[in-house]
Formats: sequence, structure tokens, C-alpha cells
Amino acid sequence: MTAMIKNWRQLWGQGDFPFEWVQLPNFRDPQKAPVETSGWVIVTEQMLKTLAVPNTGMAITIDIGEANDIHPKNKQDVGKRLALWALGTTYGQNIVYSGPLYKSMTRQDGKIVVKFDHVGEGLVAKGDKLKGFAIAGENQEFVFADAQIVDGTVVVSSAQVAAPWRCVTPGR
Repeated sequence: MTAMIKNWRQLWGQGDFPFEWVQLPNFRDPQKAPVETSGWVIVTEQMLKTLAVPNTGMAITIDIGEANDIHPKNKQDVGKRLALWALGTTYGQNIVYSGPLYKSMTRQDGKIVVKFDHVGEGLVAKGDKLKGFAIAGENQEFVFADAQIVDGTVVVSSAQVAAPWRCVTPGR
């Protein structure tokens, strides 16, 4: 996508015009076992890395997909999220224009603490608990983990991993 955006901007001669896209939503059934990467995770991670290109944005849709259809039925929220990005960046409105995006991770007391940008008034879980987080020690053997929102961060841990090294959200 990075090459495509740069190419289009060069071909059209309009400078670094705003360019936004829709993140691939969750698609497929929930994973039975945690894994560090899958084809889907790699593609969504590359989409996230494209945000390094100046004047680009991504509508976060990981929470509105359906397991049996790559095209979310909820088109209104997809459109609203695209509009929020344009209003908050291109048109300079002082609004929260993106969903949470990974910022950093630290290891503390046998847990991993994950920080995010674009959290607005705070992180919120849909349902009674966070799902889809996995954690591993230096051996890179991932297990599903417990995750909680604590003071605007997500704290991830597992009784099976005494000294966590990495944390992933492998998708559904």
C-alpha cells in the first residue's frame, strides 16, 4: 500500500493529498489455539505500518466484522469512522478521529502492559471481558491470556507464563 500511495500521489501531481482506507475487519471463526502470526494478522499489521506514510489514515473496523463475511453488514459505522478521520485530520476538528492504535508495551511484575494512542475518554471492552490476547515467555510458546483495562492501558497476563516476553492479539 505504501508504494501504491506514493505512486498515485506522484502520478496525479497533487502532493501528499489525504489518503485513507478501511482496516480489514475480523473475519473467520475464532482461533482454537493462540499463534503469533497468521496470514490475516500479517496483512492487518502491514496496513497499520502504512500509517507511517504522511497524511494517511485507517478506519479501525476490527470490532465490526463477521466470521462468515469479509464485508461487514454495518456499513454505517465504517462510513462514520472514515468521516471522523477526515474531519479530525484534513478539516482540523478537535475530535477523536481514530480507534485505539498500539503505541508501546512494557513488562511489569509478570505482566505485559500495552499502551495505545487515540483512546479518547478511555478504553472500553465490549462484553464482560477482553478476548483474543495471547502471551508467551522467551520460549515463544503462546497461550491465551487474561487481559484487563487498567488506567487506560491493557494489562495482559497468564498463570502459565511467569516471565512474559511478548503479547499478541491473534484476532478472533
